[in-house]
Amino acid sequence: MHLEIEAKLKVDSLAPVEESLVRCGASFLRETIQTDRYYDTPGRDLTHADKALRLRSDRKDGRDRSILTYKGPKEQDDYKRRVELETEVSDSEAMDLLLGSLGYAKALAFNKRRRLWQLQGCEVALDELPLVGVFVEIEGPDSGAIWRVQAMLGLSGSPHIMASYACMIGERLTELGMKQREIYL
Repeated sequence: MHLEIEAKLKVDSLAPVEESLVRCGASFLRETIQTDRYYDTPGRDLTHADKALRLRSDRKDGRDRSILTYKGPKEQDDYKRRVELETEVSDSEAMDLLLGSLGYAKALAFNKRRRLWQLQGCEVALDELPLVGVFVEIEGPDSGAIWRVQAMLGLSGSPHIMASYACMIGERLTELGMKQREIYL
């Protein structure tokens, strides 16, 4: 079982953060477009229990891949902390049909541009999303490592956002009166 620990920070621009990453000696890993499809029951049982079921598609090491992820409810903490279980799937279309057969329907789909960096044992993601803007996610082995990287990047005063991207985009679609549940860059 894997425990995901991360800080999510809203920023005005990714450029100064990227400059800080370079200055701090971070390693650039890759840039990708990730497409996330979230599934739930018709009664939104997963959402109401603060859980998530996601099928993510992107490109890594020159090949397309899909990852099915379950996220458990968030734990009380200064950082976003929750159980995360992932497995790679070879056929995302078949997985979509399988989830539908089990009673799950696609509740929301969106993509994001992500630039991944490695710094001090943490993965730093610079994310650009439709409707909600740009964010920095710092995922690490523990709260102390995340705090140190956040400080190194000059983001120690930035408040942590506990809401998921799916929640933020869903709320924004509702605010705009949009019925569609698929939104792309």
